[in-house]
Amino acid sequence: MFFLIAGPCVIESENIVFTVADYLKQVTDRLGIRLIFKSSYKKANRTKLGSFTGIDRGEALRILARVREEFDVPVITDIHESWEADEVSAYVDYLQIPAFLCRQTDLLLAAGRTGKPVNIKKGQFMSPEAMRFAVEKVYSTGNRQVLLTERGTTFGYHDLVVDFRSVPIMKSIGVPVVVDCTHSVQKPNQTVGVTGGDPSMIETLALAAIATGADGLFMEVHPNPAQALSDAASQLQMDKTESILSRCVDVYNAIHKS
Repeated sequence: MFFLIAGPCVIESENIVFTVADYLKQVTDRLGIRLIFKSSYKKANRTKLGSFTGIDRGEALRILARVREEFDVPVITDIHESWEADEVSAYVDYLQIPAFLCRQTDLLLAAGRTGKPVNIKKGQFMSPEAMRFAVEKVYSTGNRQVLLTERGTTFGYHDLVVDFRSVPIMKSIGVPVVVDCTHSVQKPNQTVGVTGGDPSMIETLALAAIATGADGLFMEVHPNPAQALSDAASQLQMDKTESILSRCVDVYNAIHKS
């Protein structure tokens, strides 16, 4: 069965994080999907200076650690600079490299040296073939626990397109491949300085990902996306998650039936 990396885009409050974690744990247990809970403890790549970047760093990391303990699930969060790797790895089970930073050598090496599994998101400017070089950087530290995540490729200035050929291409590198079904529906670089999106396409991307052999799905999930403090236009409405995942399970079972 495929696995799911999911949770709210950024830690806004303990209440939102625990609400989403509880829901996702129940849904994935029912469907037999392994959950890796995701929320960014900090957002360092907002478009506008005044955009929300997160709550107190220490409190955000402690919330992630409490999710891991209370719901008995592994957790993942982003790091943006190499000095963060050791501190953050004490609170989480996986480290994630944001797409914009997938070529940052020092960051990849620092993540690799922690010994934690590293999820590298493919840059919007990168070919899937070229992601082997990012993998090799982590491998050079002796850490061979690497995942690659497809999250769309820049298509003009204000849109992304997902080329599903990237799934088998990146799998040929020898690592698990994830498809990010929510960031891939974004419409970046809007003139108002806030990223747009089309969440009606999330299910389509999720089904296509499973059909093309993705090992995992990535979804940012929020109880009320319109009120989210980050990625409001692309997060998945929480109560729609189970129906989408259920259909993905059907596709997975149809493909893998003996």
